[in-house]
Parts: sequence; C-alpha cells; structure tokens
Amino acid sequence: MRGFAFFNRVSRAFHDYPSVPKVLVVVAVSGCGLVAYAEANPERKLASSAPVLTSAEVDNKKKKVVVLGTGWAGTSFLRNLKNPDYEVHVISPRNYFAFTPLLPSVTCGTVEARSIVEPIRNIARKKTVDVQFSEAACLKIDAVNQKIYCRSNVENNLNGQEEFVVDYDYLIVAVGANVNTFNTPGVVENCHFLKEVEDAQKIRRTVIDCFERASLPAVSDEERKRILHFAIVGGGPTGVEFAAALHDFVNEDLVKLYPGVKDLVKITLLEAGDHILNMFDKRITAFAEEKFQRDGINVKTGSMVVKVTEKEIFTKELKNGGEVSTIPYGMALWSTGVGTRPFIRDFMSQVGQANRRVLATDEWLRVEGCDKVYAIGDCATINQRKVMVSSSAGLFEEQQMKNMVDLLKETPDVSKGSAELNIEDFKTALSKACLSTSFLISLSNGIFQVAAQQGVYLAKCFNRMEDCEKNPEGPLRFRGEGRHRFRPFRYKHLGQFAPLGGEQTAAQLPGDWVSIGHSSQWLWYSVYTSKQVSWRNRALVVTDWVRRFIWGRDSSRI
Repeated sequence: MRGFAFFNRVSRAFHDYPSVPKVLVVVAVSGCGLVAYAEANPERKLASSAPVLTSAEVDNKKKKVVVLGTGWAGTSFLRNLKNPDYEVHVISPRNYFAFTPLLPSVTCGTVEARSIVEPIRNIARKKTVDVQFSEAACLKIDAVNQKIYCRSNVENNLNGQEEFVVDYDYLIVAVGANVNTFNTPGVVENCHFLKEVEDAQKIRRTVIDCFERASLPAVSDEERKRILHFAIVGGGPTGVEFAAALHDFVNEDLVKLYPGVKDLVKITLLEAGDHILNMFDKRITAFAEEKFQRDGINVKTGSMVVKVTEKEIFTKELKNGGEVSTIPYGMALWSTGVGTRPFIRDFMSQVGQANRRVLATDEWLRVEGCDKVYAIGDCATINQRKVMVSSSAGLFEEQQMKNMVDLLKETPDVSKGSAELNIEDFKTALSKACLSTSFLISLSNGIFQVAAQQGVYLAKCFNRMEDCEKNPEGPLRFRGEGRHRFRPFRYKHLGQFAPLGGEQTAAQLPGDWVSIGHSSQWLWYSVYTSKQVSWRNRALVVTDWVRRFIWGRDSSRI
C-alpha cells in the first residue's frame, strides 16, 4: 500500500505539472528504496534572488484574449498558442471540439459520436497558458468598449445570473456559421441539418424510425414508399458524402434487418446547379454522377427547392422552363451552404459592414475597422487588394491565366486587334482564371483546412507579438499601425476528399492530381485518423472502423 501511494504521488506530479521536466532516480539497496527527486527547471534556481510577485500583479501584466467558438479555427488557435503572457478566456455554447468531416459517418453508425469529440477542457488542461472556459453563447460584441455580452447555456440554479459581460484586450471571433436556408418556406420546420454532432445523432435516429414505421403492418404500400424516400438537398461535399454513407448503411446493414421493405428504399439528391461537386475536378464530378447512377441514387440536377412541407418537397425544374413538381419524402437533409449568425450581423453593422455576407478582414485576419478584433473560420473572409495565393497554388494560378490567354489567341479576329469569343467558352475560362481568387471562399464552406490554418497562423502571431514589434516580418510598404509586423496569411491547399461509398473515395490533391477508387479510400482513412486532436480520438475512430468491418453498423435507436 505504501508503494502504491508513492506511485500515486509521482503520477499526480507529472499530470499536474507537465511542463516541468523532472528527474526521478530510484536506487534499490538491499531490498530498500532510496529515492532522489530533482526538478530540472533552470528558472527555479534563481527563485530565491528574484523578486516575488503576487498573483494579482502577474495577472495585471497579462493581456486578456477572448476566443469565441470551439470549432476548427478557435481550437487550432488554442492548441498552438504557447506564449504565457496571455490570459485566455474561451467562450462557446458547446464544451467540446468536434471533428466535423466525419459527421456523415456518425449519421449512419460507421463512427460513434464520442469518437470525434474532444472536451475543450482537456485541451486547455495541457496548456502552459492560463486558460478559462465558459459554456455560453455570445449575444453582442461591443468593440468600442472592448466588451462582449454572453448568456450561459446552463439555465438551472444560476439565480438569474445567466447573462454576464467579459472584457478583452484582444478578441478572436471563430464562431463558424449557421445553415443558409435562403428563406425557403418550411426548411427550418421540416428538414434536418448536418452542422453539429447533435444533428448527426438526430439523423441517425430518424433513419431508423423511418424503417421501423415502414415495417408496421397497418401502413399502406404507398405510405411505405414515402416514408422510405430520403431526400438530400445540396450536391456539395456534405450532401454527396451523406448520400453515399446512407446508401451503404441501407444496402449493407438495414436490408438484412428489414427484408420486407428493402425494395422500397429510395435516395434522391437534389442540386440546383448543372452538376454535383462543382468545386471538384470535372473527372471527379463525372465519376460521382456515374457511380450514383449505378448504385441507384437518383441525382436530379437543375432542381431548385422552393418549398418544404411535412411530407412533400416542391422543386422548380430549371431545365424545364421553371415547372414546379412535388416529391414525397420521409426524411429530408438540407445542405446548401452557410449563413451569418445574428450577433455577427449586428457586429457587422457596428463596424460598417452591414452590406456584406460575412466579416471582412485584412490579410492579417483583423476585422476591418477594429484593431483588436480578429475573425477566422467560416464567419469571415479576407479582403485582398489583388489576387494572392499560396506558393503551392501559384503555379496553378499562372497556368489558368495562360489558358485564358491561349483561348483568346485561338480566336480568328485576334490579329485585327479584337476578339470574338463564345459566351460559354468565356465563362469557362473566366471561372478557371478566377479560381485562385475565390479559393478561400469556396473552401471555407464546410471544409476545415482554411479555418485550421488561420488558427495556427494567428497563434504564431500572438506567440511572437513582442519580438515582431521590434523586428517586423512583413513588407515595410504596409504602413498602417501594426499591419507590417507579421507576414500576411497565406492559405496552402492540401487537397480535398469526396467519399462516394462502396469503399471508394475521390481525392483531388495539389498538382492537379486526381485519384479515385479504393486506394484513395485508404488515404482518406489515414489522413482523417492523423488529423484527430488526440490519441484517444485516433484510437476510438480506428476501433469504430474495425468494428464496422467485422460486425457491421449498429442500427439501435438510442
């Protein structure tokens, strides 16, 4: 018992003070233990001669950084901030970070919800920076007085103290975005969304509910067809991945449990544009559409949803002169883009950006018009003076501009000083040339890379704030106050995936490299495992995948 207590004390010391290197030497002599313990922290040696500061004096020297949000942007900033001169206060309505790219897998039981979340306090506990967390939602930002007004998510036993005010020296807005319904009637009341872990769990329960209801003996065949019709609005990465995951779930697991209704299941993907996965290479788009057709997933392009009721979806067929048709459904998922949160719209009106869709920042991620406020992630966009891309995308941009020039040279009247170009050819060339400009905007819609890189960049800036005041890194021609201290943010595109079901994934990687098939699926597994924020999550995700390979997906309604 005495030895067990000793090891408990040692373990507690290592867990409580992970930043202090320790040396523990145990010398066994004739069955007895001689223990020598020393701390290898050189700063402690001068503690007796250094002046002792009270905690209040130390805190007064620290700048207070408030981080709104625990998504990709906010969590990346928190994980990479190492400067102990800051006091960090994280405020978010959820007390965890969620690995959102695997949400479609959660909807069908391929991965469990607990495997893709990491408590934010676990991340904060391992930091040498002073971090405080409050589970609350931001109601208003007062940039003039440097205050934010919040409301606690915990409503019980607070004695009317749900609302509180927090001061800040620096504010980092990383709250993400809402689902954009385009004010379509009935969407909020009748459709599912896929932005949070709770959304994925709700979808999973609804899918099982549909099969259970369709299996009841009193239900007519026509009603069974309606109940087992799953409609997905939006042909982007989230909609396509959910359609593929749902198809695999139905055909690999549910048909074995519900043999009486397996032939009535129908999956429809509605897209207002001409193709699904418009932000991907055309080879991937064509392969995805052909594969979905083979799998029996009904892809309807040129279909704009104009109204949703409890049992029907009304669509305007853009290819047929705007004819309106109805689609009966049992469950509908809405995945068509992102919108602005209400308090962000209020803040935008304060800083003169009321006519914008998201917060505009400069190239250093500061909100235009606010020196002490930064915005990262889906709630912001960078206002660039000219086309600027990362070094890895520079060659890509140059090639697309050459394509535009070559296209103009091929026109018959170019030698006369003028050129006539087919409107469709011009639109194609212009979209390619402008791809580098809109790269950040298109990738920020549901794809985590931009937000994560912005969080890392901003943390590095805060880590070097004092050094860069003395030795600025950025070009000196940017003379605005503080603007030239750091190099501007540059996004580096690392590629993107589109899982298409059947253990096949499409990958579009830098250098115009496109890979489609089973090999890309294994690359997807390895990348998404390595991107987890902790070894705990990596182990849980891999365990879920192995369990699915051996025993299949869980169809319990929990």
